[in-house]
Amino acid sequence: MIDRAVEFAKHNTPNSLRVAARRAQMEARNTRMRLTVPVVDRNEFDNVFHCTVRKTGSQWIKALFSDPAVYRHSGLLPYDPRFYSGGVTAPVPAGRTGLAIFLSHRRFEAVPKAGTYRAFFVIRDPRDVVVSSYFSLRNSHAPMGDIPQARKVLQEKPKKEGMLHVIERLRDKKQFGQMRSWATAPPAETFRLFRYEDLTGERQAEEVDRLLRHCGITLPTPELEALLARYSFTRMKKGGDAPGRISHYRKGAAGDWRNHFDDDIYAAYLAAAGDLAELLGYPTRDDPTEARDGQEPATR
Repeated sequence: MIDRAVEFAKHNTPNSLRVAARRAQMEARNTRMRLTVPVVDRNEFDNVFHCTVRKTGSQWIKALFSDPAVYRHSGLLPYDPRFYSGGVTAPVPAGRTGLAIFLSHRRFEAVPKAGTYRAFFVIRDPRDVVVSSYFSLRNSHAPMGDIPQARKVLQEKPKKEGMLHVIERLRDKKQFGQMRSWATAPPAETFRLFRYEDLTGERQAEEVDRLLRHCGITLPTPELEALLARYSFTRMKKGGDAPGRISHYRKGAAGDWRNHFDDDIYAAYLAAAGDLAELLGYPTRDDPTEARDGQEPATR
């Protein structure tokens, strides 16, 4: 009952009150977890950082790292810096996993760290990001921030004009630039790139296990399988009562952009993002072969 009330507040109140409600909800869940879930494996790192851009499964990742099974095998509590003073550029307290951090690599490096850490950045074919952003903004994303204004614009435009508008929006919000910054960052032991398509594909269990191990977290196979089952795409799309539920989740197939981009849209995308898709290891427009599961981005 309390969680449903908080959910209603998140979607139907001013931003300041919505942020306070989400912070209260997260802290209440963390308190319950501390009191009821014994930690069997303490993580060797003070923090884990989940860095990404929007429409790369950020809410799904957030749900995984907020699950009691991950806490039991790491002792790290979930922490969304957007709901706290200072936001994403403020230090994340030790013993927390900083979730959904939307920063370029340079800006992330400038954020003070509590101690030792591991970070990961989730990439996705930026052309699919455009398509996913269009449908989310137009139809399903919670009405927060400037979403209502963007939705009104998109619902008044034909689909093609709407796609062009979304490309401009992503460019202006530096989303393409953020992805490029992580792809071209000097290799480091502290961070690694993971592909959305691999995390959600046929080899999901193997890839999620690789991600968790990079973060110093090892889940026994039965617990990992149960974790992924709890947050399967079918359950997430239905928006069940599981912690971190996602009511606006839409899983587009890899390469779905081919069903929506015409020559004009592709030209606008190239003007905004350049060779970003190829830089990240995705096929060119003329190559219908999608990147193989587990293949590293070209720069990594």
